Amino acid sequence: QVTLVESGGGSVQAGGSLKLSCVVSGGIASTFSMAWFRQAPGKERERVASMKWGAYNIYYTDSVKGRFTISRDFAKKTLFLQMSDLKPEDTGKYYCAVSPSGDSYAYWGQGTQVTVSS
Repeated sequence: QVTLVESGGGSVQAGGSLKLSCVVSGGIASTFSMAWFRQAPGKERERVASMKWGAYNIYYTDSVKGRFTISRDFAKKTLFLQMSDLKPEDTGKYYCAVSPSGDSYAYWGQGTQVTVSS
């Protein structure tokens, strides 16, 4: 069983930065996919960034490339999302998720809210 606890959300003005953290409990392997998703009101959930726990196969959705960085602290079992140059359209609830199989994300955190004002 894997549990995920996110933190680091908040309210910032456009152009600001936030760093999200996701502490992982339970067994994870280097082949597990780790991801950050976000969901804005009235919109579908989208995968923002992902990587293998072994720090390869890094993915970013086009709208955040060059602004967001996904990373992890292997020893502390923590996944990060560094967000810079935030835009109002980045507003939403951000979720950490884990996929052991690479097909579907089976484990989810409770989410942390990010609000960017113009």
